[in-house]
Parts: sequence; C-alpha cells; structure tokens
Amino acid sequence: MRALIATAEGPRMSAVADPVPGPDAALVEVRHASANHGEVRHTAVLPAGSVMGYDAAGVVVGQAADGSGPPVGTRVVAFGMGAWAERAAFPTGSLAAVPPGADLAEAATLPLAGLTALRTVRAAGPLLGRRLLITGASGGVGHFAVQLARRAGAYVIASVGAPGRAEGLRELGADEVVVGLDGVRPVDAVLELVGGPHLVRCWELLRPGGGLQSIGWASGEPAVLSPGWSFSLGPARSLHSFGNVSTPGPDLELLVGMLVAGTLSTRVAWRGSWERIGEAADALLGRRLSGKIVMDIVPDVDGDAPSR
Repeated sequence: MRALIATAEGPRMSAVADPVPGPDAALVEVRHASANHGEVRHTAVLPAGSVMGYDAAGVVVGQAADGSGPPVGTRVVAFGMGAWAERAAFPTGSLAAVPPGADLAEAATLPLAGLTALRTVRAAGPLLGRRLLITGASGGVGHFAVQLARRAGAYVIASVGAPGRAEGLRELGADEVVVGLDGVRPVDAVLELVGGPHLVRCWELLRPGGGLQSIGWASGEPAVLSPGWSFSLGPARSLHSFGNVSTPGPDLELLVGMLVAGTLSTRVAWRGSWERIGEAADALLGRRLSGKIVMDIVPDVDGDAPSR
C-alpha cells in the first residue's frame, strides 16, 4: 500500500507493507486524514521510514479478531499512529462510529486537536463565569477549545499572533479577541499553546488559585522564569503539562455527536490530495492557514462501503 513516511526532509510518499492488526484492532481503509502543526514540524525526530499521522476517518474493512469494535462497513473516525496511509490498524478503543450522512472529511479533523481541546477544557475545572485565556487560538486546538469553553460557561479570551488570524473567533464564541497579550486583565485559567515568553506572561496573568494548561510550544522558544516565579500570595496557582490521549474512543464519540448535532464546528483551511502534502505542510508551517488540513486519501468515493 501507499503511505506518507517520515524523512529528514519531511513527509514522503512511499510503498510500505500492509499493517497487521493485533487481536483487538480493526483494519480501516482511510478515506481522509488530517495533519497537525507538530506532526509536520517535527518529522525529523520520528524513526526514518515510519508511517506518519494520527488523525483518520474511513471505513472498517477488517473487524478486530477478538470481536470487539465496529463491524466491516462501519464509517469511523480514528486516533492512532500510522494514519497517513491507504489502510491503518487502530485499537477498537480508539475508534468512534460516524453516522451516515455526516461528513467523513470533517470528522477526520477531530482526533488530536479535538481530544486535546476537550480534555484540557475539562482539566481547567468548572468554568461557569470564569475568565479563560486561550493562546494560539487560531489553530485547530484553539478553534475547538473556544467553542467548548464557551459551552462550559467561560468568559473566553482568544489570543492570536496577528490581526489576520482573528477571523471567525468571535463567531465561535470568544468574548474577546486580542493580538498578543497586551491589555489582557488577570484570568482564572489558561490554555497555553505558544510556549516560550508567552507561557511566562500567561503565568503572570494567572489569578491566585488559577491553573495553566501547557499544551503546545508553537513558538519553539525557551521559557525563561525569573527567580521566585512560583511564589504568590493566596491560593496556589498550578502549572500542568498535557499529553494524555489514552482511551480516546468515548471522547471521540462525544465529539462526533457534537459535530453532527451542530454544537461543534470545524474549520477546514486546506483540503486536497495527500499527494500535495508538501504544499499543505509549507502553508501550515508558514502560518498561512487558520484551521485544519484535510488530505483526501481515496478520492471520489461515495457511500459507506469500502472502495475495494
């Protein structure tokens, strides 16, 4: 089969062996895959030749040998390594069914960004009436986080890196949209995706008792903390790392349900053949996109049945 593999120069199309599913894994024919900033930025750190990607949507062509998970022919969204391929094996606990009529290409944008947004909004605690700052809000995680935080009752402050990247964030639910952090008043919680000096400044904006979720490091810059940075009067502030994508199935099912119901929307900023991954990656890394990348693996396929 064909797949996009990791090389020092970036993703490259190559012929690879078909995946061999474990007893609790389903074989999925991938129709669409989504690319995230970190995946295309850090290609060189992956083992050379490994199949890339985590976000996929497609159709089950082989049910798990242990009988778990969806049967053959089920449309699914999936999270797991090796998604950028014509076929991929996913543990059944990493799948969620996509109802007939729902857009598989849109569903493909949910796994990594949607799970990250959902779980970090949850980790921020009760948000009703609280001030929540989301940095890097123009990206895929940010778009989902703004919507989920607003749904949770937060007063949402969306921070972007340039004026042109603010488009649509108020419509998604942001109460304030700011460029950078100048003028932002103290907040109760932060979802921080930029890292470096941004993280330090966000920590300084955090009220006593507040929490900062360090999600991403898009800046690539170090965070330099001054002596005594952790001291503050009153209830303790907290700094949390994030990387928990275990048992994604139930949360993927929740996200798919919200997408179908219209209570969560996704913004596809680029869509095209996966053979154009170089073009898409350049646009993503060059900050020319505000939203998600969707790659079409199997073009012009209608209906729910496998194409082979």
